[in-house]
Amino acid sequence: MEGVLRIKADTQISEIPPNTLIILTTKVHDSQKALEGVVKLLRGDTTILILQNGMGNEELVKAVVGDKPHVERGVLHFGAEFLRPGEVTIMKGWVVLGSNENGKEIAKLFNESGLTTKVVDDLKRDIWRKLITNCVINPLTAILEVRDYEVVAPALANLRHEIVSECIEVAKAEGVEFDSNLAQEVDTEISGLKNYSSMHQDLMKGKKTEIDFLNGKVVEMGRKHKIPTPVNESVVCMIKYLEENNARRVEGK
Repeated sequence: MEGVLRIKADTQISEIPPNTLIILTTKVHDSQKALEGVVKLLRGDTTILILQNGMGNEELVKAVVGDKPHVERGVLHFGAEFLRPGEVTIMKGWVVLGSNENGKEIAKLFNESGLTTKVVDDLKRDIWRKLITNCVINPLTAILEVRDYEVVAPALANLRHEIVSECIEVAKAEGVEFDSNLAQEVDTEISGLKNYSSMHQDLMKGKKTEIDFLNGKVVEMGRKHKIPTPVNESVVCMIKYLEENNARRVEGK
């Protein structure tokens, strides 16, 4: 379905009504900047729903907003492309929320509005599952400058599976266990994705990526548990190099 949507938008918020739901969909590293403008307006009955990639998002948000609003986490399972100003392509998917009272209420609201939403008892597992998939898709598509499904090439199998294997070990140390066939499941999932990843899009536009909250977070947690993550650390280094190259081009150096 195609169409032109004219959405009412404000550049400054002066009031937050009772029982407001704030949906945070910025890049993780932009969370603080996005929330600072409204933090003094937040109420005890305000809910902030984090729908972002990565790990460690809740801690960043709570550091800005404190304990006053409810902070919920969700997982998005669809892609979007922003390749031209004012033009967005969204791939049909769904949202996963936790099975607490807030999660169930938001899921009902989303489903009634046409956004397919599921409620699960173990949201942490879904967050890890999405993180692991993103740790394969995002850096590899960004480095190779290809669409998501293209990284499921036989020549890249060992690289993909080593990324997943390291993630599984770190997840286990964090209390989340996955079957040994997860790498094949991730391959199958990625093979059906035709879009450009968000990280690839960010680098194409000369923007900062979320690598610190994806593979970088796996490396960080691996160090905490004394688990080696050399492959994830390698792709982090390569993405950082590409970010630095972008910055030098912008500065004309």
